[in-house]
Amino acid sequence: MTRTLSIVIKENTYQELKHKVGYGKISSFVNQAVEKELKGLVNEQKREKEQLRKKLIAAYKRMAKNKNLQKELALWDSISGDGLNDK
Repeated sequence: MTRTLSIVIKENTYQELKHKVGYGKISSFVNQAVEKELKGLVNEQKREKEQLRKKLIAAYKRMAKNKNLQKELALWDSISGDGLNDK
């Protein structure tokens, strides 16, 4: 399925497309260029997601090694239920 849409481009860009690609082939050329850009965006998003994942893992490891934080968390765990009935 194809869709028809209107886009606005600079006159010199249109002339260059018409000259280098050919008048009847502009739509196909633009479609291929857009598909290529979209794939690039998807790959970039995947790289960013992987970088974030690595940062989160590194931060978690630093937190797990932090002895002061572990002592603080243990203290909070021990007092979090004080004064409450287990009924």
